[in-house]
Amino acid sequence: MLEKKIHIQNEKGINARPASLLVREATKFKAESYIIKDGNAYNCKSIMNIMSMLARQGEEILLRVEGSDEEKAIKALVTLIENFRDE
Repeated sequence: MLEKKIHIQNEKGINARPASLLVREATKFKAESYIIKDGNAYNCKSIMNIMSMLARQGEEILLRVEGSDEEKAIKALVTLIENFRDE
């Protein structure tokens, strides 16, 4: 299991567009991936879970990934989350 703390940089947090990108990326991997925020775990492969998280700019989240391709998965997901930008 791998974990990484991430600060949300995107001005609008993880809203609909970033959430859909996150889910799409997470489903590319066999590893299970979750975001832990305020003591709750949100499945990165579920758009409803990610949208219900209400992650805002400046908040810290913990990305937890576990599975056969966890190293590739965590690298891809961290890069994606750290580079979310409003368009």
